[in-house]
Amino acid sequence: MINYLRHMAIFAKVVAGGSFRIAAKELGIAPSRVSHSVSDLEQFLGVTLLHRTTRKLSLTPEGEKFYAHVENITKHAEAGLNEINSVGDEPIGSLKISLPAFLASSEISAAIAEFVQTYPKVNLSLNYTDQVINIMDEGLDLSIRVGWLEDSSLMARKIGESKRFLVASSKYASKHQPPTHPNDLKQWDWVHFSMRGSTVDFTSPNGEGVCICEKSRVNVNSALAISHFVSENLGLGILPENLVKKQLAREEFIHILPNWQLKPLGYYAVWPNNARRENLTLLLVRFLAKRGLITAED
Repeated sequence: MINYLRHMAIFAKVVAGGSFRIAAKELGIAPSRVSHSVSDLEQFLGVTLLHRTTRKLSLTPEGEKFYAHVENITKHAEAGLNEINSVGDEPIGSLKISLPAFLASSEISAAIAEFVQTYPKVNLSLNYTDQVINIMDEGLDLSIRVGWLEDSSLMARKIGESKRFLVASSKYASKHQPPTHPNDLKQWDWVHFSMRGSTVDFTSPNGEGVCICEKSRVNVNSALAISHFVSENLGLGILPENLVKKQLAREEFIHILPNWQLKPLGYYAVWPNNARRENLTLLLVRFLAKRGLITAED
């Protein structure tokens, strides 16, 4: 049986990921090797563990019973690694992390690179995406999120804030009268970020609040895509400060209504309360905290 412990761990990854391909990517091996490992395990046990179709995998009744035991084994193994990491001189293990795509070149990514250099026996799997990923479903150890967190059972620490600028390309802005009030923008086109509402709240220098609705023909799910389509003269876009600095300096973008403020973006580190690699996760959070990216509370 001991020779099949690796096969069992691979089987657990397949079930958790829902496919051979996802399991192979997480394990860093070929999908064919993952498939062969599960097949070998089924042959050893003399039962079918997974129903295989072109669309999805599902557990057989025997697979469900077996997976419950395998899951316990892998959880205990993870707990053992956590315990070793808490007392060992050099942390060992891997972390699975998601971040917004526009943070690929940022202070946060630079700090993560420093973390990798500081702890050479810790491996990181980084998923840069502007889609909100379910931490529990994807088996994430940590997620960097941008926006405003809803109440949840997840652990979270605020990294900081980023100003948001309303911008348009110089060419597009030149076709309109310079606005002095948000209501002047009602006939302007917008490049809309599909993961937030279509209304925009402005605050004037004297505290006046104004809410207007975007008039958009282009909806995207990526901050980088907003920047691109704004540069293509398709209208207004709301972007984090770090994505517009260069274009504003080169006068490719115009800061629209610069005296009116938009609510800043919050940056948060979020992780499960029962993180499978709790000690490594907290090690990374504390590492970032010491570099001023996350509030320094313990």
